[in-house]
Amino acid sequence: MKFSVSYPILAHPPDPDLLTGDGLAAFCRAAERAGFDGIGFTDHPAPTDRWLNAGGHDAFDPMAAFAYCAAVTERLMLIPNIYVLPYRNPFLVAKAAATVDALSGGRFILAVATGYLRGEYKALGVDFDERNDLFDEALEVIRGIWTTDDYTYAGRHFEAVGQSANPKPRALPPIWIGGNSRLSRRRVAAVADGWSPFPAPRVLATTAKTPPLETAEDLAVMLDELWRFVDDAGRDRGAIDIAFTPPSLSDPKAGRTGADATLDTIAELAAIGVTWTGLAVPGDSLAHALEVLEELGSTVIAPSAG
Repeated sequence: MKFSVSYPILAHPPDPDLLTGDGLAAFCRAAERAGFDGIGFTDHPAPTDRWLNAGGHDAFDPMAAFAYCAAVTERLMLIPNIYVLPYRNPFLVAKAAATVDALSGGRFILAVATGYLRGEYKALGVDFDERNDLFDEALEVIRGIWTTDDYTYAGRHFEAVGQSANPKPRALPPIWIGGNSRLSRRRVAAVADGWSPFPAPRVLATTAKTPPLETAEDLAVMLDELWRFVDDAGRDRGAIDIAFTPPSLSDPKAGRTGADATLDTIAELAAIGVTWTGLAVPGDSLAHALEVLEELGSTVIAPSAG
């Protein structure tokens, strides 16, 4: 099992210390010292004020934050949590991702999904109802421009004729697809290197219009279907990462149930094929977040490695 942590901008407004370069650097270094394998940043370039004040949260730009994090770490993988592909022209995504990958020495994983906030789509001038078509188009374009010079592609809203973008990744960054739907699993089986479903209690699932996912048992059912799709596609199951953080680990308030319970949950996830899971830290203060990172390193990560 590998462990990731999301930068804890968890509320609106967040702790001011979390919004500084010194704070971000301290957090990234502490996560690496604690033994975490990866760090994530959420992607909300223009959420509505209504969403922010109804339990939402602020966010850094993920690519800018990853570049900063890459400069102060040596080992941490950089994994968006998650990057909303339809928000952006895919050539811009490919360029930003390739840049972060190059500057980090190949430590970038492009974890992507379609997103669900209609208000954010509207603010960015993107048709919410086109999100699935735009998502599939972006996946094709990103891999195309990463590997091909003089690249041509006719998109829904652009026409690329003979484009080249350098530097290209030396090794293609893995692409993980987030989401709980059957369509997400079909996409993973067809083209992706990992699947990143997200915990969705029944109430949230209704709001986000996504299948509910609360327990390892829920996930196991979805994984059975994913592996059927992977087999049908003639692909190797072992080449696909599964990243999942259940509610008991994803909520800093609910997840502090003791190391034994956490280790039991991790063992349960590993038994059904999960290869990455997240451990949450509080966002009430930078000092508290750093304290919990160290604690998790000694009580959860180190014992798991042993």
